[in-house]
Amino acid sequence: MKKNDGRYLTIALPKGRILKEAAGLFRRAGVDVSGAVSDQRRLIHEYPGEGLRFMIVRGQDVPTYVEHGAADLGIAGGDVLTEQDKDLYEPLDLRIGYCRMVVAEPAELSGRDNPMHWTHIRVATKFPNITLGHFLARGIQVDIIKLYGSIELAPLLGLSERIVDLVQTGETLRKNGLVEVEEIMEVTSRLVCNRASLKTKPRRIREFVERLAGAVDRA
Repeated sequence: MKKNDGRYLTIALPKGRILKEAAGLFRRAGVDVSGAVSDQRRLIHEYPGEGLRFMIVRGQDVPTYVEHGAADLGIAGGDVLTEQDKDLYEPLDLRIGYCRMVVAEPAELSGRDNPMHWTHIRVATKFPNITLGHFLARGIQVDIIKLYGSIELAPLLGLSERIVDLVQTGETLRKNGLVEVEEIMEVTSRLVCNRASLKTKPRRIREFVERLAGAVDRA
């Protein structure tokens, strides 16, 4: 198998929940990726009849694969794209994977805290770049502790006073005694495109984007 050869439009898809949501979108666009959903341990799925090849990768890695040309297109969350700031074209908001990025802190701290008075805080997060930009824009000095998971533990163990993390329902925050203080951004998944592929496969990419756009509108 050649590296992203011209026979296929290669698309990087994130493992997990977003892949399942994307599968419904692809189905409405006339592309059956159920095999990729049911067998995520198999990392490459080829559909010669459609001229499509899907790569199953970690969500955080999608922008890298697309930027470096290993994939022509990919699906990535707005949080990942903002954090990494890769040189990619974003033709379409897929309106899936909705969540919010928020600042949260322990409930007992929130009762006597006023974010308007913050001057210097310590925050644990998976998103250091977004977090730094958010607080610097408000003139707040921030010490960032980079974590890769279980961010809610940080305030409970005294590692940080506050966290920046993604929430869907807020249930995980509540179960760990945390409350939302501020919303930083709303997040949805986007279709991203390699800029060189736009020049080498313009018609195929345009047609694929149009099919997906129609599926998004019908959702």
